[in-house]
Amino acid sequence: MNSYAEKFTNAIENSFFNKLPKHEQEFIKEKSFEYRFSYQEIKQIINFARDLGMWDEKRITAIFPEHPQRKVVFSRLKKAYEDIRNKPNSYKNFTLKNIPQEQKYTFKTASKEGFGLGLCPVASEKTRCCNLLTLDAVESCGFDCSYCSIQSFYNQNTITFDSSFADKLLNLQLDPNKTYHIGTGQASDSLMFGNREGVLDALFTFAKKNPNVILEFKTKSDNIKYLLENEVPKNILCTWSLNTQTIIDNEEHLTASLAKRIAAARKMANKGVKVGFHFHPIVEYEGYLDEYQEVYEELILKFSPQEVALVSFGTLTFIKPVIKQLREREFRSKITQIPHEDASGKTSYPDATKVEMFKHAYESFAPWQQGEDKVFFYLCMEEHHMWAKTFGYQYSTNNDFERAMLGAYCKKLGQEFLL
Repeated sequence: MNSYAEKFTNAIENSFFNKLPKHEQEFIKEKSFEYRFSYQEIKQIINFARDLGMWDEKRITAIFPEHPQRKVVFSRLKKAYEDIRNKPNSYKNFTLKNIPQEQKYTFKTASKEGFGLGLCPVASEKTRCCNLLTLDAVESCGFDCSYCSIQSFYNQNTITFDSSFADKLLNLQLDPNKTYHIGTGQASDSLMFGNREGVLDALFTFAKKNPNVILEFKTKSDNIKYLLENEVPKNILCTWSLNTQTIIDNEEHLTASLAKRIAAARKMANKGVKVGFHFHPIVEYEGYLDEYQEVYEELILKFSPQEVALVSFGTLTFIKPVIKQLREREFRSKITQIPHEDASGKTSYPDATKVEMFKHAYESFAPWQQGEDKVFFYLCMEEHHMWAKTFGYQYSTNNDFERAMLGAYCKKLGQEFLL
């Protein structure tokens, strides 16, 4: 029979045990031997400790209960951890740690196989999806948003450009009698690298050649120099991912400030380019509704509905590889400190929280929801039933959603909607 020492050694393998502070490692080992925790219990306790440190909350040593029975101890420890995880976050006493102060990455060009034009990577029949096509002009991102899934797919420190991107775009054959919606902000930020490697040159040429394509640039930057200096094809939408400054400061590292993003959008609207805004993710924390309300009101004050094509809402949705990657990092973030409920195989907020955040957001934009110039609103990556609870209406199918979106965009852009 294996000794408990062997069981403990096996349990901490391929875990985050060695990333914990030494005194927490010693504490967990001591308590494991004292209570003879099972293999899975040890694994979970290590994750509890790792998360509490990342969230800058009470540490495992402070919440560990005392009781003679192992099952009671573990049950109470798990409840104490979940109580901390499920309570509304507060950034008031949160201290950042090991956050990069400047963008450090290397660039490379490579001839990629295939083209990188495909369906949105999170498209699913379980959620209401707009059938967006994505174009990977660049792979990986120079920003460091704690919640971003890009970090689980690419080497975050290497930015890769396809050396044959322009040629592939020129040779791309599309149906001229169909309207396409293509986004470039999925595998990277659309604008942060500007026209490096001629990416924007190629995309502008593509947009001019294909007037039936609605090409969407999505960004958290204020790098609009190229767009200001060149004539922007009318079928290009420039959209900004926005958040409260609290979330930008604590979770969206190296990105442009809220004020700079809004100012950049204002400059593009002044140039006659249609703009849009993505509130994704909306994050729950103490006072969050009031802070988001301030952002919504600022947009309504600074933009007219005629200038805005779209506003989308979404929230935190995690896949297991992203949570694991976050635990690997030596930094602090509260982004996984949320009540975990299954959302189509992923982790997200409970429905009641989502309804609160989305309904509040939608109702705040009431001035943009009426008349000929009304803005198109939608939920991103949310289950079907969430629409009716939030907007008071829903689409029966993804295709219905896509048609409504494309029709609204074409009307705003002044172009024909081709089915």
